[in-house]
Amino acid sequence: MTQPVPMYRLDTGTTELPVEEGTAVLLGPVTLADYLQGDALLQRLPDGSLALDGQRARWAGSLQGDIDQLLLRQLAWRLKTQRLELSPGKGFTPDVQVELDITRLDSGPEHPAVLEAQWRLLDSSGKRQASRLVRLQEEHQGSTADQVRAQSLLLQRLSEMMATAIEPLATAKAPARRDAVKAPAKPKVQDPVIHAIEPIRTDLEVFRF
Repeated sequence: MTQPVPMYRLDTGTTELPVEEGTAVLLGPVTLADYLQGDALLQRLPDGSLALDGQRARWAGSLQGDIDQLLLRQLAWRLKTQRLELSPGKGFTPDVQVELDITRLDSGPEHPAVLEAQWRLLDSSGKRQASRLVRLQEEHQGSTADQVRAQSLLLQRLSEMMATAIEPLATAKAPARRDAVKAPAKPKVQDPVIHAIEPIRTDLEVFRF
């Protein structure tokens, strides 16, 4: 009998979707290294090479889509905003755009989960405000399922770091939005009308009888 192929998905973590509008964030483009484009769950071997999992484990669906949704939900939760879209976001005007390149995301039975990436933050005019290279590592118990858990944790930690970097830009943008809303004009209060006081006539003659 043919053994069923185990399939895995990333864990987006425990997140609560916010109700606030908040900062407008455009996520992407998010690019993955070429070896992460397929659906096979590759394993890092002791000599550093990559090979198929012994059980030929696969990603359930698109790894790209899983990563996009994990980051989107994590950023929405951490930044407390519903105003997030994936690139290209046609018709969407962001306050901040996050470009992300993931050059490594893998693990092995004897190798910890490792994530290497670079993000860039752009303001509403498209000007680069920040850029950072990161390398994160997470230990696991060796099983494929625990390796996927460790890789999910790395992506959650990455989203936390990006949210921390986005917050100052969001804070700087907030006053500009508030200033753009004009306060309603106060009704003009008219000065009270003071009538002129007429002088009392003193030129009257007094007759005595």
